[in-house]
Amino acid sequence: MEIDLGALAPRDAHDMLIGALIPRPIAWVSTISGLRQVNLAPFSFFCGVTWSPPTLGFSVVNRSDGSRKDTIVNIEETGQFVVNMVSHDLAGRMVQTASSLPRGVSEADKAGIAMSPSTRVSVPRVKDARVAFECTLDRIVTVGQGTHAGNLVLGTIVLMHVRDGIVEEGKGIDPTRFDAIGRLGGSRYCRLQDIFEL
Repeated sequence: MEIDLGALAPRDAHDMLIGALIPRPIAWVSTISGLRQVNLAPFSFFCGVTWSPPTLGFSVVNRSDGSRKDTIVNIEETGQFVVNMVSHDLAGRMVQTASSLPRGVSEADKAGIAMSPSTRVSVPRVKDARVAFECTLDRIVTVGQGTHAGNLVLGTIVLMHVRDGIVEEGKGIDPTRFDAIGRLGGSRYCRLQDIFEL
C-alpha cells in the first residue's frame, strides 16, 4: 500500500502520520506572555536535536483558522519556555490543558496544576514534573502557511530539573522510575511496559 499524504485531506493526513510516528514523547510546554500570564499546553511532535549545545525541538501547528497558538506568541514575546515531561501520574491533568482557552486564561489554574518558579528563566515549571527543561529560544522555523502550518521551535536547554531518586549512577535516568508516557494516535497513550537491551 502506498499513501500520498499530500493528496489526502489535512485531517486524514494527520491521522495517518500520528498513527505511524509512535510512540512520541510529550512536551508539556509552559510559557508566559509579555503580561506575565501563564500558558501550559502539550505537544507531541517533539524530540531532542543535539547535546552540544543541548537543544530540543517541538512543533506547534496553527489553529484551524490559521492563527498561531498562544505558546508561539508567548515564546516570541519572551524568548523563554519550559518543557515539562509527562509521567503517568500527570497524564489526566496534561490532557485537561490541551483544551483551547481564551488568551490570558491559565490552563494550569483551570486544571489545578501547581507551578514552581524556574531558576534561569522567568517561566514557571510544573511542580510535579519528574523532568523539566528550562529553555531559551534558539529559533522558530515556519513550515507551510496558514491553516495547519507548523512552527518548529528550537530551544537551548539552560537548566534541567530531575526529581531525586530517578537517576541511576552511571546510566542516566531510570526509565521505570521516570514512568514517562508516550502519545499514540487518537486518544491513545502508552507506558513503558517491556524494556530490552541490545
